[in-house]
Amino acid sequence: MRKLLNEELNRLSIEEFRAAPKNPVIVVLDNIRSLNNIGSVFRTSDAFRVEAVYLCGITSCPPHRDIQKTALGATESVYWEYFEKTADAVKRLKEKNYTVVSIEQVDTPVKLNEFVPDKTKHYAFVFGNEVKGVSEEAVNESHFCIEIPQFGTKHSLNISVSVGIVLWHFVCESNLFD
Repeated sequence: MRKLLNEELNRLSIEEFRAAPKNPVIVVLDNIRSLNNIGSVFRTSDAFRVEAVYLCGITSCPPHRDIQKTALGATESVYWEYFEKTADAVKRLKEKNYTVVSIEQVDTPVKLNEFVPDKTKHYAFVFGNEVKGVSEEAVNESHFCIEIPQFGTKHSLNISVSVGIVLWHFVCESNLFD
């Protein structure tokens, strides 16, 4: 076994990334406070070639050195847009026929391990504030909510970790590697 060199990884240039087909998903950040989390979400969104990241409310926008510290340039490859209110982002997504899914603990969730994406649909996953989670308004406007099963004492994950888990599941279940 040999660790690959960077030049062996077949990385896309920013121009190639922008021109490449995207996976049918948009990540919506609902009032994320940590700039490091925002940067991590951009990097993960680049890895899974998502359509866009929507930044909402108090979520900071690039360019910012603390976002760049974890994004490692992904703010240049991944399309992003800012919305003053998450509700406006959700409204636009619904108008474009996206299935809006909040990642939140609710009384009637779909467990992530039971979620099978419909390959004919485009999805928008809403991830919430590090303390308060997804806003009630966004939850109420969602088509449904997904819960990531957890078995410890905290029952919460860092938002950037949640994005990675959900996007990995989405890509695997959609057979997007084929």
